[in-house]
Amino acid sequence: MSDVHVEFVPAKDRLELLAPTVAAALADWAGLPEAEVAEIDPEISDTAALVAASDILMEDCANCVVVGGKRAGDERIAACLVLATGRADVNKVVRKRLDVRRASFLPMDDAVARSGMEYGGITPVGLPPEWPIWVDPSVLAREHVVIGAGRRAAKLRLPGRLIADLPGVEVVEDLALS
Repeated sequence: MSDVHVEFVPAKDRLELLAPTVAAALADWAGLPEAEVAEIDPEISDTAALVAASDILMEDCANCVVVGGKRAGDERIAACLVLATGRADVNKVVRKRLDVRRASFLPMDDAVARSGMEYGGITPVGLPPEWPIWVDPSVLAREHVVIGAGRRAAKLRLPGRLIADLPGVEVVEDLALS
């Protein structure tokens, strides 16, 4: 356990900590009253570093990855949210759902530019509306889930059950590999 206590406050009171797209999406979302944000050192934004440096548990963190592929020249993109204790099944579940021959993570610069979020802070809140957001059911089972805030200098915390209410979310069985 580390020395850093992460202090979450109501997100509605600190929207400036969030990427603009995230702040706008949260402001329009019915779950806003239960959303919390914490300012953190950007050096510990990556999940493993955050857990090692703070009082946040790995099983309470979820990672959002942006995956894409092409079919008949058409690009297909989706975001996947899985608990940090596992990883998205890109080669089977995601590839099949995208209906592409090969699925891979979007290159960092591309994911950052297209999401309007910083690398290491990409979150399912405020992504482009044409991107489906696939969530493993284990995320919804957590009391609270710590996710990106669109910026490396902050983290969002939401009740797991509310993740399913985010725009564009679809719960996908077996999305995560443990």
